[in-house]
Amino acid sequence: MTKLSGPMLAPANGEAPDSAVVLLHGYGSDGNDLIALAPHWRHLLPGAVFVAPHAPIGTEMGGFQWFPIDWAGDRVASRQTGILAARPVLEQFLRDLWSQTGIVPERTILAGFSQGAMMALHVGVGIDEPLMGIIGFSGAFLPPEDFGKEGRARPPVCLVHGDLDSVVDPNLSSEANSMLKEAGYDVAYHVSRGVAHGISPDGLAFASDFIARLAQK
Repeated sequence: MTKLSGPMLAPANGEAPDSAVVLLHGYGSDGNDLIALAPHWRHLLPGAVFVAPHAPIGTEMGGFQWFPIDWAGDRVASRQTGILAARPVLEQFLRDLWSQTGIVPERTILAGFSQGAMMALHVGVGIDEPLMGIIGFSGAFLPPEDFGKEGRARPPVCLVHGDLDSVVDPNLSSEANSMLKEAGYDVAYHVSRGVAHGISPDGLAFASDFIARLAQK
């Protein structure tokens, strides 16, 4: 199986990590993009290691992708099949991270942007281990097969989306908010007004407040 790697930032307190924040980039980018979120959050989780793996598949335009997109055909269908194919790679990365560092899933935040947000939501909700939290910027939620099953872990979820996003429909985050809440998840949902496909200051602040709440538990 493909092994993921990418930039990493050690805990701010200089000690062995007691938690982890895994950052998943969007289509055509790489881990160097999302690791830039770490300086905004290190003070909230001073014992956390931040890791931003490069997605496993290269693109013709450079950068990486978690799964190919059928731009000329059915993008929704390619998203569904692509996420299922990419899921085992990300799951193995998480389990390797936990085994190598001793960090437990309950002290792990899975965050992503766009295609990375789709991966974070699908995998974070679908794995057996209960995560500390999941953050999805400008993404969509494709429920795993056993979504909503009684007895499954339900980590807190943060959803942020710009209302002028022309790349990933903002309504997809609204739908995710509804689906997750109906299934019993604690969801923090924020719409960034006047924002296209990106992470705005207010969206970043909303996610930071979410992390701050998790850190206090």
